[in-house]
Amino acid sequence: MTDVSCSATAARFADVDAVVIGRNEGARLVACLQSLSGQVNRIIYVDSGSTDGSLEAAEALGAEIVSLDMSLPFTAARARNAGLERLNAGHAGALVQFLDGDCSLVSDWLPAAVAFFADRPDVAVVCGRRREEAPDVSIYNHLCDLEWDTPVGEATACGGDALMRRSAVGQVGGYRDSLIAGEEPEMCLRLRRAGWKIWRIDAEMTRHDARMTRFGQWWNRSRRAGHAFAEGAYLHGAPPERHWVAETRRALVWGALLPVLTLTLLAVAPPAAGLVALAYPAQFLRLSLRDGPKRAWFSILGKFAEALGVCEFHLNRIRGRHRGLIEYK
Repeated sequence: MTDVSCSATAARFADVDAVVIGRNEGARLVACLQSLSGQVNRIIYVDSGSTDGSLEAAEALGAEIVSLDMSLPFTAARARNAGLERLNAGHAGALVQFLDGDCSLVSDWLPAAVAFFADRPDVAVVCGRRREEAPDVSIYNHLCDLEWDTPVGEATACGGDALMRRSAVGQVGGYRDSLIAGEEPEMCLRLRRAGWKIWRIDAEMTRHDARMTRFGQWWNRSRRAGHAFAEGAYLHGAPPERHWVAETRRALVWGALLPVLTLTLLAVAPPAAGLVALAYPAQFLRLSLRDGPKRAWFSILGKFAEALGVCEFHLNRIRGRHRGLIEYK
């Protein structure tokens, strides 16, 4: 196998390192690390309790290994911070490519992203287009692929895959360890507050392997999104950002308030309940005209899962508890 830490072509991007996080990714992790071969100087792989040989495979490929202490609550944010800590302990470049272990880097991505950074000293984060490896395998993979297709230009946030200015990330204290989801938008908000900019450029960046083939996986992923919306709004919902306030409100209105109102009216005023329930077909028609019927259906259905995630966050907050991961794989 190719050694991912040493390559004659790596000198082109000697100022770029990579932090990869994963658990039990198997062949996907191997593909991820191999895609970084010759692209970066150092690769830090942060493992969160793999039992499938991922650690051995990463070590054989030349990555530096960080094994998280799994007696502590795991979050992707904590894993990325651990990777940064290892990176900062040795010689590190000015830029760091963050990558999830179920993704592989497109070969033309770094030249485009590094060139953009060279011209924009005010930019802290550059990201591009993430695509699903197999969008046609299931409707859930297809929905993921559509989700990744976001507008090009100055942005408010990035996802888990992005090239970042290491000094800027350090300036704001890195990721918030406690977040079980939504850690990238939350950090991007703090970066923007500090005067930095986030950009999405018109370039292919990564290939992602969601492997979502069951409804339950999609439901849990949507539930996790609702939890992230609620926690983000709780932390940063005040003006001017109003971080994820609208998303939280939509989840609660469509996934909780309208169903409860409909059921309540059904018991006391059935005709009124029917009128309220008409909001759903009206919303379906509106979204279908914009996004197509399949996406419209799952957008409405997803609000019920999101509302559940919102309620979970606030119930745990009131009880003084912190929820663990909501996993979908």
